[in-house]
Amino acid sequence: MTNKFTIPTGFQTERSEITQPSPPVHLPGLLTFEAAARHLNFARAAAELGVTPTAVSRTIKAVETQLNVRLFNRTTRSVSLTEAGASLNSKLAPALALIRNSLSETLQTTDQPSGTVRVNSSYVAYRMLIEPHIEAFLARFPLIHVEISLDNVLGDIVSAGFDAGIRMGKRVQNDMVAVQLGAVQKRIVVASPTYFLARDEPKTLDDLLKHDCIRQRYSVRGRWFEWKFDANGQTVQIDVQGRLLFDEMRSVLDAAVQGHGIGFVFEDFAKQELASGQLRQILVQHVGTDDAFHIYYPHRLYMPGKLRTFIDFMLASNSA
Repeated sequence: MTNKFTIPTGFQTERSEITQPSPPVHLPGLLTFEAAARHLNFARAAAELGVTPTAVSRTIKAVETQLNVRLFNRTTRSVSLTEAGASLNSKLAPALALIRNSLSETLQTTDQPSGTVRVNSSYVAYRMLIEPHIEAFLARFPLIHVEISLDNVLGDIVSAGFDAGIRMGKRVQNDMVAVQLGAVQKRIVVASPTYFLARDEPKTLDDLLKHDCIRQRYSVRGRWFEWKFDANGQTVQIDVQGRLLFDEMRSVLDAAVQGHGIGFVFEDFAKQELASGQLRQILVQHVGTDDAFHIYYPHRLYMPGKLRTFIDFMLASNSA
């Protein structure tokens, strides 16, 4: 006897009945379809699900084969839902959201969120905002694993497989949520005592033009960090010169400790070196104000419990 099933109302093909060629579509296939339908991008869906784009494509093809209907229109440049795909998604997405919400509530009830949180951050942000609190976080949430990647590139964290990113400022993609993490950063001028063994210490901002200043770019080919200072309610910029140029503030700090020049760094980032006497602040009456760091993540109706736990913990730990 032929095994048949009827397509649900509102999700019709040209045939009212089709022969079932394989077992019914299971939850992983439906989850993959819903993620691909939400992003309309197989790479982003793959990053969210923790699989490869090829795996997403194969799963979607298997679902279409099992339903005997095309769910997506695919071109080399875009992905869109067919009429049948849009109809299925309109009924499936609310049901899956309810399932996710129920699971999230269960995890919150047991107070045991679990899984791996993948975070992309600059080294400076990690050292100042995450590193001081990571031991306490791991101790409090033993079922959460934290994977951290450090670089200075403001990229697409979703396609790269990250749950969240931490960067200076809140200039992120439109589909991202950015929340301030920690206070507005203050920049100070620092140098090693050994640097001044054969040089006079600068007394004014203009005196910096006579010294080797260690400069920095935002990235390998990015623009330079500008040496801007708050002076009597006005912003003063000094176009310093120097023979060393880095794309990472920790290298600027290390070079200053070694006596290679004068650095302009975040005060909080240089705390250890200042406390140990390896560096000392000069031109103390002149400081610069930068933006605050922000943690950003994809906008989702229901955030995974592991990510919500990580964000809430770090926000509380870095509250001003």
